[in-house]
Amino acid sequence: MIQKKLSTGTEFKMGVSYRPQNISERQIMASLDRVKVLVLGDSGVGKSSLVHLLCQNQVLGNPSWTVGCSVDVRVQDYKEGTPEEKTYYIELWDVGGSVGSASSIKSTRAVFYNSVNGIILVHDLTNKKSSQNLYRWSLEALNKDSSPTGVIVSNGDYDREQFAENPVPLLLIGTKFDQIPENKRGEVLTRTAFLSEDFNAEEINLDCTNLRYLAAGTSNAVKLSRFFDKVIEKRYFTRDPSQMTGFTDRKRFNFKSLHYD
Repeated sequence: MIQKKLSTGTEFKMGVSYRPQNISERQIMASLDRVKVLVLGDSGVGKSSLVHLLCQNQVLGNPSWTVGCSVDVRVQDYKEGTPEEKTYYIELWDVGGSVGSASSIKSTRAVFYNSVNGIILVHDLTNKKSSQNLYRWSLEALNKDSSPTGVIVSNGDYDREQFAENPVPLLLIGTKFDQIPENKRGEVLTRTAFLSEDFNAEEINLDCTNLRYLAAGTSNAVKLSRFFDKVIEKRYFTRDPSQMTGFTDRKRFNFKSLHYD
Protein backbone atom coordinates (compact mmCIF):
# COMPACT_ATOMS: atom_id res chain seq x y z
CA MET A 1 0.00 0.00 0.00
CA ILE A 2 1.29 3.44 -0.94
CA GLN A 3 0.01 6.40 1.04
CA LYS A 4 0.25 9.70 -0.82
CA LYS A 5 0.66 12.78 1.37
CA LEU A 6 0.54 15.20 -1.54
CA SER A 7 -3.05 16.46 -1.72
CA THR A 8 -4.69 17.71 -4.91
CA GLY A 9 -3.73 21.26 -5.78
CA THR A 10 -1.11 21.48 -3.04
CA GLU A 11 2.60 21.54 -3.79
CA PHE A 12 5.57 21.71 -1.45
CA LYS A 13 7.99 24.61 -1.80
CA MET A 14 11.23 24.64 0.19
CA GLY A 15 9.86 22.07 2.61
CA VAL A 16 6.71 24.06 3.36
CA SER A 17 3.17 23.37 2.18
CA TYR A 18 2.53 25.63 -0.81
CA ARG A 19 -0.69 26.17 -2.79
CA PRO A 20 -0.39 27.50 -6.36
CA GLN A 21 -2.36 30.72 -6.84
CA ASN A 22 -3.52 30.20 -10.44
CA ILE A 23 -3.69 27.69 -13.29
CA SER A 24 -0.49 28.93 -14.90
CA GLU A 25 1.43 28.49 -11.65
CA ARG A 26 -0.01 25.00 -11.20
CA GLN A 27 1.09 24.05 -14.69
CA ILE A 28 4.61 25.23 -13.95
CA MET A 29 4.75 23.22 -10.73
CA ALA A 30 3.30 20.14 -12.45
CA SER A 31 5.99 20.33 -15.12
CA LEU A 32 8.89 19.94 -12.68
CA ASP A 33 11.16 16.95 -13.16
CA ARG A 34 11.28 14.49 -10.28
CA VAL A 35 13.66 12.08 -8.60
CA LYS A 36 12.79 9.17 -6.33
CA VAL A 37 14.64 8.70 -3.05
CA LEU A 38 14.05 5.71 -0.75
CA VAL A 39 14.08 6.23 3.02
CA LEU A 40 15.05 2.90 4.60
CA GLY A 41 15.64 1.63 8.13
CA ASP A 42 14.13 -0.36 10.97
CA SER A 43 10.74 0.41 12.47
CA GLY A 44 10.91 3.01 15.21
CA VAL A 45 14.08 4.77 14.08
CA GLY A 46 12.14 7.90 13.10
CA LYS A 47 11.86 7.70 9.30
CA SER A 48 8.38 9.24 9.20
CA SER A 49 9.42 12.04 11.55
CA LEU A 50 12.49 12.69 9.40
CA VAL A 51 10.51 12.79 6.15
CA HIS A 52 7.95 15.13 7.70
CA LEU A 53 10.74 17.40 8.89
CA LEU A 54 12.39 17.41 5.45
CA CYS A 55 9.19 18.08 3.52
CA GLN A 56 7.11 20.23 5.88
CA ASN A 57 9.85 21.91 7.92
CA GLN A 58 7.81 20.94 10.97
CA VAL A 59 8.12 18.48 13.83
CA LEU A 60 5.75 15.51 13.50
CA GLY A 61 3.71 15.64 16.68
CA ASN A 62 2.21 12.16 16.70
CA PRO A 63 4.14 9.74 14.44
CA SER A 64 2.50 6.44 13.55
CA TRP A 65 3.77 3.18 12.08
CA THR A 66 4.12 3.19 8.29
CA VAL A 67 2.31 0.32 6.58
CA GLY A 68 3.69 -0.39 3.12
CA CYS A 69 5.04 2.93 1.90
CA SER A 70 4.27 6.59 2.42
CA VAL A 71 5.36 9.22 -0.13
CA ASP A 72 5.99 12.88 0.63
CA VAL A 73 7.52 15.57 -1.58
CA ARG A 74 9.91 18.50 -1.19
CA VAL A 75 11.38 20.92 -3.69
CA GLN A 76 15.10 21.18 -4.38
CA ASP A 77 16.78 24.07 -6.15
CA TYR A 78 19.56 22.25 -7.99
CA LYS A 79 22.85 24.19 -8.01
CA GLU A 80 21.17 27.07 -6.22
CA GLY A 81 22.74 30.44 -6.87
CA THR A 82 24.44 29.43 -10.11
CA PRO A 83 23.48 29.91 -13.79
CA GLU A 84 22.56 26.20 -13.87
CA GLU A 85 19.98 26.54 -11.09
CA LYS A 86 16.79 24.58 -11.72
CA THR A 87 13.92 23.42 -9.50
CA TYR A 88 13.13 19.71 -9.06
CA TYR A 89 10.75 17.60 -7.02
CA ILE A 90 12.28 15.15 -4.54
CA GLU A 91 9.91 12.25 -3.85
CA LEU A 92 10.77 10.68 -0.49
CA TRP A 93 9.49 7.10 -0.23
CA ASP A 94 9.24 6.14 3.43
CA VAL A 95 9.24 2.33 3.32
CA GLY A 96 7.77 0.44 6.29
CA GLY A 97 10.56 -1.07 8.37
CA SER A 98 9.08 -4.31 9.66
CA VAL A 99 11.11 -7.47 9.03
CA GLY A 100 9.19 -10.18 7.19
CA SER A 101 9.77 -13.54 5.60
CA ALA A 102 11.48 -13.90 2.21
CA SER A 103 8.17 -14.19 0.37
CA SER A 104 6.72 -11.26 2.27
CA ILE A 105 9.67 -9.05 1.36
CA LYS A 106 9.32 -9.94 -2.32
CA SER A 107 5.60 -9.27 -2.39
CA THR A 108 5.58 -6.02 -0.40
CA ARG A 109 8.79 -4.02 -0.40
CA ALA A 110 10.45 -5.08 -3.67
CA VAL A 111 7.94 -3.12 -5.75
CA PHE A 112 9.05 0.11 -4.05
CA TYR A 113 12.66 -0.41 -5.16
CA ASN A 114 12.04 0.13 -8.88
CA SER A 115 13.58 3.13 -10.65
CA VAL A 116 15.18 4.57 -7.53
CA ASN A 117 17.60 7.49 -7.86
CA GLY A 118 18.90 7.73 -4.28
CA ILE A 119 18.70 6.14 -0.83
CA ILE A 120 18.63 7.64 2.66
CA LEU A 121 19.62 5.04 5.27
CA VAL A 122 18.18 5.90 8.70
CA HIS A 123 19.26 4.45 12.05
CA ASP A 124 18.62 5.19 15.71
CA LEU A 125 21.86 6.38 17.34
CA THR A 126 20.72 4.86 20.66
CA ASN A 127 20.02 1.45 19.08
CA LYS A 128 23.13 -0.33 17.81
CA LYS A 129 21.09 -3.06 16.14
CA SER A 130 19.32 -0.53 13.92
CA SER A 131 22.75 0.60 12.73
CA GLN A 132 23.84 -2.97 12.05
CA ASN A 133 20.65 -3.64 10.11
CA LEU A 134 21.48 -0.92 7.57
CA TYR A 135 23.75 -3.46 5.88
CA ARG A 136 20.72 -5.71 5.35
CA TRP A 137 18.56 -2.82 4.17
CA SER A 138 21.14 -1.73 1.62
CA LEU A 139 21.57 -5.28 0.38
CA GLU A 140 17.81 -5.73 0.02
CA ALA A 141 17.36 -2.48 -1.93
CA LEU A 142 20.39 -2.85 -4.18
CA ASN A 143 19.46 -6.47 -4.95
CA LYS A 144 15.70 -6.22 -5.11
CA ASP A 145 15.50 -9.60 -6.85
CA SER A 146 17.01 -11.30 -3.79
CA SER A 147 15.26 -11.81 -0.46
CA PRO A 148 17.54 -11.65 2.58
CA THR A 149 15.79 -13.01 5.68
CA GLY A 150 18.14 -11.98 8.47
CA VAL A 151 20.72 -9.48 9.59
CA ILE A 152 23.90 -9.95 7.59
CA VAL A 153 26.61 -8.85 9.97
CA SER A 154 29.76 -10.71 10.95
CA ASN A 155 33.26 -10.00 12.15
CA GLY A 156 35.96 -9.42 9.58
CA ASP A 157 36.82 -6.99 6.83
CA TYR A 158 34.10 -5.21 4.90
CA ASP A 159 34.62 -4.74 1.17
CA ARG A 160 34.06 -1.00 0.66
CA GLU A 161 34.85 -1.25 -3.04
CA GLN A 162 31.28 -2.41 -3.68
CA PHE A 163 29.79 0.91 -2.61
CA ALA A 164 32.62 2.93 -4.12
CA GLU A 165 31.32 1.70 -7.49
CA ASN A 166 27.63 2.07 -6.62
CA PRO A 167 26.02 4.62 -8.99
CA VAL A 168 23.08 5.27 -6.63
CA PRO A 169 23.86 8.09 -4.14
CA LEU A 170 23.51 7.17 -0.46
CA LEU A 171 23.08 9.35 2.63
CA LEU A 172 23.36 8.09 6.21
CA ILE A 173 21.17 9.77 8.84
CA GLY A 174 21.31 9.00 12.55
CA THR A 175 18.31 10.05 14.67
CA LYS A 176 17.71 10.68 18.40
CA PHE A 177 21.06 12.40 18.81
CA ASP A 178 19.64 14.27 21.79
CA GLN A 179 19.12 10.99 23.67
CA ILE A 180 22.80 10.02 23.66
CA PRO A 181 24.47 10.71 27.02
CA GLU A 182 27.30 13.22 26.77
CA ASN A 183 29.87 10.66 27.92
CA LYS A 184 28.80 8.24 25.15
CA ARG A 185 28.68 10.61 22.20
CA GLY A 186 32.31 10.17 21.18
CA GLU A 187 31.89 6.40 21.05
CA VAL A 188 28.67 6.61 19.05
CA LEU A 189 30.05 9.13 16.57
CA THR A 190 33.11 6.96 16.01
CA ARG A 191 30.81 4.05 15.20
CA THR A 192 28.73 6.12 12.75
CA ALA A 193 31.92 7.30 11.06
CA PHE A 194 32.73 3.66 10.28
CA LEU A 195 29.24 3.24 8.82
CA SER A 196 29.68 6.32 6.68
CA GLU A 197 32.97 4.98 5.37
CA ASP A 198 31.51 1.55 4.69
CA PHE A 199 28.65 2.97 2.63
CA ASN A 200 30.80 5.64 0.97
CA ALA A 201 28.20 8.16 2.12
CA GLU A 202 28.07 11.41 4.05
CA GLU A 203 26.47 11.27 7.49
CA ILE A 204 24.03 13.53 9.30
CA ASN A 205 23.18 13.09 12.98
CA LEU A 206 20.16 14.93 14.34
CA ASP A 207 17.10 15.13 16.55
CA CYS A 208 13.90 15.08 14.49
CA THR A 209 12.10 17.09 17.18
CA ASN A 210 14.42 20.07 16.81
CA LEU A 211 14.38 22.21 13.67
CA ARG A 212 17.81 23.71 14.33
CA TYR A 213 19.61 20.56 13.19
CA LEU A 214 18.60 21.29 9.58
CA ALA A 215 18.51 25.07 9.77
CA ALA A 216 19.72 26.92 6.66
CA GLY A 217 23.47 27.36 6.60
CA THR A 218 24.26 24.52 9.01
CA SER A 219 26.62 21.74 7.96
CA ASN A 220 23.71 19.29 8.02
CA ALA A 221 21.67 21.47 5.63
CA VAL A 222 24.67 21.74 3.30
CA LYS A 223 25.18 17.96 3.31
CA LEU A 224 21.49 17.37 2.63
CA SER A 225 21.43 19.81 -0.29
CA ARG A 226 24.63 18.31 -1.67
CA PHE A 227 23.09 14.83 -1.53
CA PHE A 228 19.92 15.87 -3.35
CA ASP A 229 21.98 17.71 -5.97
CA LYS A 230 24.00 14.53 -6.48
CA VAL A 231 20.81 12.49 -6.93
CA ILE A 232 19.55 14.95 -9.55
CA GLU A 233 22.96 15.01 -11.25
CA LYS A 234 23.01 11.21 -11.54
CA ARG A 235 19.45 11.07 -12.81
CA TYR A 236 19.43 13.87 -15.38
CA PHE A 237 22.99 14.79 -16.25
CA THR A 238 25.03 11.59 -16.20
CA ARG A 239 26.55 10.48 -19.49
CA ASP A 240 26.06 6.81 -18.65
CA PRO A 241 22.47 5.84 -19.57
CA SER A 242 22.65 2.77 -17.30
CA GLN A 243 22.85 5.12 -14.29
CA MET A 244 19.81 7.20 -15.24
CA THR A 245 17.08 4.68 -14.38
CA GLY A 246 17.89 3.85 -10.80
CA PHE A 247 18.26 0.12 -10.18
CA THR A 248 16.82 -1.20 -13.43
CA ASP A 249 20.14 -2.33 -14.86
CA ARG A 250 22.30 -2.20 -11.76
CA LYS A 251 24.99 -4.68 -10.76
CA ARG A 252 24.39 -7.18 -7.97
CA PHE A 253 25.98 -6.38 -4.64
CA ASN A 254 27.19 -9.02 -2.22
CA PHE A 255 28.49 -8.73 1.31
CA LYS A 256 31.35 -11.16 1.75
CA SER A 257 31.86 -10.22 5.38
CA LEU A 258 30.88 -7.16 7.34
CA HIS A 259 32.57 -5.69 10.34
CA TYR A 260 30.83 -3.88 13.13
CA ASP A 261 32.82 -3.24 16.27
